[in-house]
Amino acid sequence: MHDSHNTLKYLLLAPLALLLAACASIGNPSGGPRDEDPPRFVRSNPAPGSLNVKRDKIEIDFDEIVNVKDVFTKVVVSPVSKSVPRVSSQGHKVTVQFEDTLRANTTYTIDFGNAIEDNNEGNKLQGFAYTFSTGPTLDTLRISGMVLDSKDLEPQQGMLVGAYSNLSDTAFKTLPMERVAKTDDRGRFTIRGLAPGTYRVFALQDVDNDYRWANPEENLAFLDVTVSPTATREETTDSIFNLKTGELDTVKTRTRTVYLPNDILLRSFNTGYKSQYLEKYERTDSTRIFLKFGAPAAGLPKVSVVGAPDMKDWYVMERNAANDSLIYWLRPTLVATDTLRLRVDYLRTDSLRQLSAATDTLRFITNRPKVKKAKKKKEEEKSDSVSAPKIRLLNVRIVDDGAQEVWKPMTLEFEHPLSRLDTAAFHMEVKVDTVWKPADTQPVPIPADTLSPRRYIIDYPWSYETTYRLTVDSLAAEGIYGFHNGKYTKEFSTKKEDDYCTLTFNISNGGDTIPAFVELLNGDNPVRRVKVENGVAFFPFLAPGKYNARYYEDFNGNGLYDAGDYDSLRQPDLVYYYPKSVNIKKNWDKTESWDLFATAIDMMKPEAIKKNKPEADKRNRQRMKDNKESDEEDEEEEYFDPTRNPFDPNDRGRRDRNTGRLR
Repeated sequence: MHDSHNTLKYLLLAPLALLLAACASIGNPSGGPRDEDPPRFVRSNPAPGSLNVKRDKIEIDFDEIVNVKDVFTKVVVSPVSKSVPRVSSQGHKVTVQFEDTLRANTTYTIDFGNAIEDNNEGNKLQGFAYTFSTGPTLDTLRISGMVLDSKDLEPQQGMLVGAYSNLSDTAFKTLPMERVAKTDDRGRFTIRGLAPGTYRVFALQDVDNDYRWANPEENLAFLDVTVSPTATREETTDSIFNLKTGELDTVKTRTRTVYLPNDILLRSFNTGYKSQYLEKYERTDSTRIFLKFGAPAAGLPKVSVVGAPDMKDWYVMERNAANDSLIYWLRPTLVATDTLRLRVDYLRTDSLRQLSAATDTLRFITNRPKVKKAKKKKEEEKSDSVSAPKIRLLNVRIVDDGAQEVWKPMTLEFEHPLSRLDTAAFHMEVKVDTVWKPADTQPVPIPADTLSPRRYIIDYPWSYETTYRLTVDSLAAEGIYGFHNGKYTKEFSTKKEDDYCTLTFNISNGGDTIPAFVELLNGDNPVRRVKVENGVAFFPFLAPGKYNARYYEDFNGNGLYDAGDYDSLRQPDLVYYYPKSVNIKKNWDKTESWDLFATAIDMMKPEAIKKNKPEADKRNRQRMKDNKESDEEDEEEEYFDPTRNPFDPNDRGRRDRNTGRLR
């Protein structure tokens, strides 16, 4: 009976205990929408747009607890001062404390960019700026635009943009910017607080924080023309949609202020300046000396042997096109020298960033391995037989190992520079079924270029889908150290003609008088480059896949992209992107029409290959995910050529080896 009473008591108390436990437990409240709204401005002291401000402390209140992130990189104050104002946040308030005395009769603008965010969710307040004046008037004009990289149209994030009322060419290099802003994550900027007048506009990657282009290694951009900002009032129509149904709710007309210009495009570039100095030197082994310089050079340094300045032809030169990586292959007379001293005369950058004559004396030491004494052979291991001495051979290899492209010469590389090459000692065979037969044309190697004395090319009329065998007879080549090659044999194959495709761009609005070239891209990495001829860029012998393309106006016709030069006020070469990716299948000849001006320049580069992408607004992320559109075009299921007989398996529409086109 007692046990039954206790059991009943526990059953009655259990629900009460569970209720009390639920009330006492600490947890997150459920339900309610996630906070996705940025902080809202409530008030400030002094109020925005205040006149005759004397205080050096600004306090700005928001409707929730806020933080200010990345103050030094995102917040800019105009006009600039010697001491950077201190920006801090506490609770709902952001405080700006000026360290220097405020200028009289001056409009001040504090541009926060997206540095202000709420404390809980990190929602950013985009483009917030605060303005006041220390005098009786407030300057309110603005200049807006965008900064893109001149070579690849990447939006330039966090770049300083400034305006000068001093129109001298030297102002950008000697004076700090008068009014400044920073580009946002889309490369956009707005310079505020401008007085009526004429200005020059610049952009700068201000590494040393001096608000001027005093460091030639900094990226920059400049506008060719001056601008005079204006403000006009105009009526605009706003469409308001129902957030629940997505249908149009009301249409309202209002009057707003439009600040012009608001479409400035600044194309940033780097002049390519680097300090010239001898960055590295070493004796790689007993046969060669390596010199690495800090910057490309128009010419080569003068190098001589200390103690024998009149010694001639003591090396064979191997270099790159920029003349900043040099290999000196020593002649045999110097190879045996354990300690070698060289005098290097070249142009070095001085403290004024000018090239001046310099001389370095370099000492190279070769530590040779000790020769181990031969061990005495035991009596029982002695034999009358004599083993042949090991012969040191000159190595040779094919540079591009793998399938041989039918349109591309073969490149051979020898271990050392050559003193002799017998071209008649090169033989080519073709595999017919299982039998090797001499090819109709025999290979003739020729020097690849003047840069590398070790490389030779074989420009051969390759056939599709064929297996070849290259044989180089022993003693065909002799290196400068007296070594000869052994017999070298290499089998390789060419691709099928069906493995190739072609792509043609018919380009309009390119201009007939301006030279141009098009780069074909894998993502944003160059794959091929061709000259535009009569408005056509043709790419033969492509591997199937997805490609992008960009067009360069090559003003000097050198076939290369050229950056700008501020000293001569030369802008960089213009670039345009094909606004979508192109998919090509095997054995296709594809043609695309490309109007250079059909797409706005800031929208040309496909989003899929952009590197500097903006942070997605939290309120739009799911919508963007749900409505994501592929930049890939629709791929055809089958290529149809009306000239072919679909019932004849031998009618393949052969691809011409010289042009790469189907015929």
